[in-house]
Amino acid sequence: MSLDSVSQASNCACPKCGLRLQCVCQNIPTLDSDMPLSLLMHENEYLRETNTGKWLLEALPLCQEFKWSRVEENRSLVARISNSEYLSFLVYPCEESIPLYVALETAKQHGKNAHFIVLDGTWQEAKKMERKSPWLDDVPRVHLTPSQVSNYQLRRNQSDGHLCTLEVASEILAINGNLSDAEKLNHFLAHFSKVYQADKSGHIY
Repeated sequence: MSLDSVSQASNCACPKCGLRLQCVCQNIPTLDSDMPLSLLMHENEYLRETNTGKWLLEALPLCQEFKWSRVEENRSLVARISNSEYLSFLVYPCEESIPLYVALETAKQHGKNAHFIVLDGTWQEAKKMERKSPWLDDVPRVHLTPSQVSNYQLRRNQSDGHLCTLEVASEILAINGNLSDAEKLNHFLAHFSKVYQADKSGHIY
């Protein structure tokens, strides 16, 4: 790409991925999994360029997003939780949480699909969302035991052991046996991270 092209591109970000110099939309994987996943998103996530949940909405067929509110329940998510074909779980580590593989086995025993709800926000925001959402009190909590250290480095003050939203979904898919889909997500995150950092530095990756 010429310097003139870079200059022109820098003034016109992709409306979908938000990058100026190198669009990654064509790299978003198409996953085969029929796992239902719900992203309960903090309002701040909609404004963050580093949000990874948006890629799951594009890649995972049964992934849906729902906006969190401090003052009222999300009725659309409540309706999804009530779906008779699903057994719902909130991905949130706490004293009462069970391992994710146990949740998968439990859903299978009941002849239902495990439906996982992921709190999409910073860890501080996620704690607030969990604490201030009484309408989720009856949803069992599950925790992950990550198979690898997070490779997500696009946000400052990222705590050790915490995964970004896309990595959480990748872990769930892997535990559920969808190893190919999990690998596709990890490859995309690695590519997006490098392109994003290059874009912010004003050059092509």
